[in-house]
Amino acid sequence: MRLTNLLECLPDKVVSGPIDVEISGIAYDSRRVEPGQLFVAIPGFHVDGHAFVIEALARGSMAVVVEEGRLPALPEAATVIEVPDTRRALAELAACFFGYPARRLRVIGVTGTDGKTTTTYLISAVLEKAGYSTGLLGTVDFKVGSRSWANVSRQTTPEALEVQAVLAEMVQDGVDYAVVESTSHGLALHRVTNCEYDVGVFTNLTSDHLDFHGSREEYLQAKSTLFSLLRTSYQKGIAKVAVLNRDDEAYGRLRAVSPERVIAYGLGQDADVRAEGIELSEGGSRFAVKAPEGECRIALRLPALFNVYNALAAISVGLSQGVPLEVAKAALEEVRGVPGRMERIDMGQPFTLIVDYAHTPDSLEKVLKTLRPLAKGRLIVVFGCAGERDRARRSGMGSVSGRLADFIIVTNEDPRFEDPQAILEEIAVGLRGVERQDGRDFVKIEDRREAIDYACRMAREGDIILLTGKGHEQSIIVGDRKLPWDDRRVAREVLAAQGFEAGSVKS
Repeated sequence: MRLTNLLECLPDKVVSGPIDVEISGIAYDSRRVEPGQLFVAIPGFHVDGHAFVIEALARGSMAVVVEEGRLPALPEAATVIEVPDTRRALAELAACFFGYPARRLRVIGVTGTDGKTTTTYLISAVLEKAGYSTGLLGTVDFKVGSRSWANVSRQTTPEALEVQAVLAEMVQDGVDYAVVESTSHGLALHRVTNCEYDVGVFTNLTSDHLDFHGSREEYLQAKSTLFSLLRTSYQKGIAKVAVLNRDDEAYGRLRAVSPERVIAYGLGQDADVRAEGIELSEGGSRFAVKAPEGECRIALRLPALFNVYNALAAISVGLSQGVPLEVAKAALEEVRGVPGRMERIDMGQPFTLIVDYAHTPDSLEKVLKTLRPLAKGRLIVVFGCAGERDRARRSGMGSVSGRLADFIIVTNEDPRFEDPQAILEEIAVGLRGVERQDGRDFVKIEDRREAIDYACRMAREGDIILLTGKGHEQSIIVGDRKLPWDDRRVAREVLAAQGFEAGSVKS
């Protein structure tokens, strides 16, 4: 694309240098710049892209985009585009470069503190059962039609360049619906700008990411952006729809900024799509669904009340797109699970081992309350808290686990550049706050493999071990290194080393 044409999408800019040149691509990481590309300098959390503008030019960048007032000394021949916000500029440039792919897709955005990943999987299943081709952009993986690959970025919502590139792949592949996990970070940092949403889905709201947003109010404001965008997104000849959790306290606030059509789901009589007669077990959930379009009873293979909510959200999306209730029922009953979400690890051991992603006090509480009545013996939980993230959640995680679990093993979880022992001690403060004692009720084991091994060695028949915080993730971050790691793989290795074998029962 000619740079002249590409810059037409930036309304507020100051340009110096030649622009009648061909641009082969866009980059925001100077290490990945290739000759002929446009480099956009993004202020990051640890490094600032403006410090690498010279390097980008040396690698062959044709032009650079920088923020006003942050222009470093550059060669006179360099083409420079100054803008108020380079993150917003990246979103605009990426969408333009790839031909505004979201305008040729029906796009469903899912936001909320918990349940986003599972809900996107369920929505995809419902739409595909109805005969549509779907794509996914989310925490666990990316999917384009029949192809999928792991999201190894450790970002639920990638940067705008990757988002638009994957959407463009979906268009090329003939996908009908793109289902996009839309995090508060993604919304606030313009990663999903120009996604041109048609449906917005809200799961729930608890306190999270306050290290980034500063307050619960700002966090909610970021989430509400998705529903405000529905009012202004590209018109594709279909009604814009907000699918909202009627039972969440944020419902009224989000309802006020949503488009005219709203579908409320929940358990109360004031929900448009509601669940009744709920029966929960270790193996799944059974419930009746009542909606204006009809009624049915669903046997979901996903356990826990929160998965009933996730299923209601997926049903509501399906109904908004004309999918019959019976088709949605059939789709949901076929879903066996979501990677790293209440996933059982079975190596023939006499106790239950479950891997989950719960990494906030609220999500941990929900999972522990689900497992508590199912444990014939003890409920043992293994978890940690991420370094350089919301420190307030650490004592909260300790307090929740101390109230609901019989024994707690506190361990590493992406310490980054923080002292791992200091993180473990902050969690322990919450445990002691609910009168749990070191050694008797909990232990601190920094090495995560050793912690898992300890839990499996102490577990007896009828016990449940919950290994949580990392779920599907494929790495653990220590300092600036991403070390290979998968809780599910490690759990199987530990159990195998203890003499258990998949498909057998050790007496």
